[in-house]
Amino acid sequence: MTGSQPLKYKAEPADRLLVEPLDAITLIYQRRSGITHMVAEPVPEILTAMGSDVLDANAVAIRLASQFELNDAEAIHIVAARLEEMAALGLVERVHA
Repeated sequence: MTGSQPLKYKAEPADRLLVEPLDAITLIYQRRSGITHMVAEPVPEILTAMGSDVLDANAVAIRLASQFELNDAEAIHIVAARLEEMAALGLVERVHA
């Protein structure tokens, strides 16, 4: 978090990614970097839930609530951790208000 505002994220635009599910993993080719990422659930679901919106972990967790059976605190913690990992990969961008 930065100050009192939660950290927000913006997903790489869907038209800049090629997403191919492959058994338990998903391959995501990022056109901008030329890198193919091998990811597992819930990374593809997070990208889909985010769409083109700028969201914090709480908002993403709310959007994913219908897909995963987690309590609110657990969901936010998991989503926040995945968003940071995705930011390190370049699949999402940290947005500072």
